Amino acid sequence: MRQHLTKLNHYFWSFATSIGGILIIAFLIRTFGYGLYQVPTGSMETTMLVGERFFADKFTVRFGNLKHGDIISFDDPKYQYSSNPVRNVFQHYVLGPVNWTKRLIGLPGDEIKGVIEDGHPVVYRKNKGTTEFVKLDEPYLNRYPLIHYFEIKEIPFSFGLQIPIISDVIAGIVGLFKKPQTYPDFPLKSYDPQQPYDAQPFYNLDPARVQIARHWAQMRGEDTMKIPGTPCIEKVRAADGTVVKEINHDIFHEVLGENEYWGMGDNRLGSYDSRFFGKIPGSFIHGKIVYRIFSIDSDSSWWIVDLIKHPIDFWTKMVRWNRCLQRLK
Repeated sequence: MRQHLTKLNHYFWSFATSIGGILIIAFLIRTFGYGLYQVPTGSMETTMLVGERFFADKFTVRFGNLKHGDIISFDDPKYQYSSNPVRNVFQHYVLGPVNWTKRLIGLPGDEIKGVIEDGHPVVYRKNKGTTEFVKLDEPYLNRYPLIHYFEIKEIPFSFGLQIPIISDVIAGIVGLFKKPQTYPDFPLKSYDPQQPYDAQPFYNLDPARVQIARHWAQMRGEDTMKIPGTPCIEKVRAADGTVVKEINHDIFHEVLGENEYWGMGDNRLGSYDSRFFGKIPGSFIHGKIVYRIFSIDSDSSWWIVDLIKHPIDFWTKMVRWNRCLQRLK
């Protein structure tokens, strides 16, 4: 009996050691080499759509080889890291901020200027070591109009766990058995006016939800459709909903210091980026997005839940097959 228990104990610790070793290796690779990221918002449309999963290279960031035009993943720029060194490391690698994604427009030492020319927003850049501003050619910008869309969003189970796979498994299990909290939302969606709602190239759109969102926008005095190439105007409202002032976020002038970056979304009319929150500290950047793995028309953080809930529609309507396995530009 004692010999049998000894063998079981040996097998248990051997298994536990193997699993522990695998998790440590996965953690080190994810932290210092490569990462997997999901797009939660439409700020990078149509380069990146909500629900897409991407592969990121961390070596480029670690060895300081970022270039203008690179798409980066970085920590929430408003997140406050602790001054305690132990807690700071814990926040960086275990329990910390959510990831954001933007395109690098400015590098350390650059001077960035946003202006309005002939009614259209334009970005100029004076590169470090040069004396003249150059108007940027930005072929990656979203050229499609944006419309509001009515959705019932679920508040996902999440506590900022930075360890991949484990956090996804926990979220997936909880998502299956825990009744989700929901709230109404009216996100902006890229829209092709040449195609019907049920044949859009980016998102499956329900005409009834479009009408609800249009009515909501009209009641708030918002534009029912945002046209690309027009200024990004923020309407500041009082408590009663009246507009007290307007801010044009496409007018700015910034000089980037050492280890400071300027990031903007490709979807300029639907992106919360450096025009709003300012410079991005280099220490917050942790990945260069290089490859799209797969694309799903869902903002769920755990695709297994979508597959279980919609086993047929998942493959026929939710997966964007034409956007899977592609290198990003």
